[in-house]
Amino acid sequence: MSQPKIILREGRDKSVRLHHPWIFSSAIKSVEGDPEQGSTILVSNEVGEKLGLASYSPGSQIRARMWCWNPDEKIDRDFFAARIQKAFDLRKEIHISDKTSAYRAIHGESDELSGLVVDIYNETAVVQITTAGMEYHRKEIIDLISEISGCSSIYERSDVDVRELEGLSPFKGLIRGKPIENPMIIEENGLKFEVDLENGQKTGFFLDQRANREAIKPYVHGKTVLNCFCYTGAFSAYAFAGGASSVLSMDSSAPALEQVQKNLAINGFGNCQSEIMEADVFVALRKFRDSRKSFDVIILDPPKFAPTIAQAERASRGYKDINLLAFKLLKPGGILFTFSCSGGISRELFQKIVAGAAQDAGVNARILAQLSQGPDHPISLNFPEGMYLKGLVCKI
Repeated sequence: MSQPKIILREGRDKSVRLHHPWIFSSAIKSVEGDPEQGSTILVSNEVGEKLGLASYSPGSQIRARMWCWNPDEKIDRDFFAARIQKAFDLRKEIHISDKTSAYRAIHGESDELSGLVVDIYNETAVVQITTAGMEYHRKEIIDLISEISGCSSIYERSDVDVRELEGLSPFKGLIRGKPIENPMIIEENGLKFEVDLENGQKTGFFLDQRANREAIKPYVHGKTVLNCFCYTGAFSAYAFAGGASSVLSMDSSAPALEQVQKNLAINGFGNCQSEIMEADVFVALRKFRDSRKSFDVIILDPPKFAPTIAQAERASRGYKDINLLAFKLLKPGGILFTFSCSGGISRELFQKIVAGAAQDAGVNARILAQLSQGPDHPISLNFPEGMYLKGLVCKI
């Protein structure tokens, strides 16, 4: 019996040849055979040239995701073992565990494992499976993560909306090993943070901001700091570690703000000049502007405004608004740390938005540094969508 395959439309094989892993439904001319959801299919062009192997997802706009570009490869346990081992070896090579007990071990497409994220928190591996292809190979993937990571527990956080686009149900829970310690204390660059693996954002903590949190320390000594969208206060703790005179931590989530106080306390900052504010950041910044309140350093780390390019226009207005307000609230010579984690907003567009906000605020600003995600969140040159976190350090 011949292997099921998809045939691409004329001229739609360029991205596959350039080793981009995604094949959209609009690029497919026909499907031969009756492939199961998540099963492996052959990818070919109109003239019959074999381009590689992919997982098949009939209900998703991303209809296929490339496993490899060798049509003779076997997508089996050995295939996944090599890919997973390679990802863990990279983290050893960059000595990430020297700085932290929590890091990303597998970063989806950037580690050639589309739809798989694995984060290590002490002795627990937190797994997130988001594609039909990874779900199809779930058992061998979990077995290999257990073997290669050496973790005593594996907890799954596949409770994300993107699974529904793949026709998959959300799932969250312990899938291997002993019950996890929750909340859990992790260490990062000499600081400690309490992490909720079961209910926290992402897989429990924003691991991708580790280097950027460390980067604020030289700018905050003796300064007043406003940390917007602070979540559980990691940037606030780093600000005090850098010698900030005061920090105002603002978020709309009361449970997150309770965690801010705990994280400051376990790092010895409980008696520092810290203010916690539950508020809609957009509303609060306007009130600060109207009351002429000002700060030396402002951190803007908002949630994802634009997951896709289709939402970029609306999201751009949101980014423009908060950055404009932040520039107005900065004292002369003040510093703005501003971020976007939206995949639909490119680095170039984000810089343009921030530049427009500074102009409208009537300030002259310079970029002192451009920031991105940490090295445990690598970016494949064949998959530019992997560069989702963009940051600027601006001085007025």
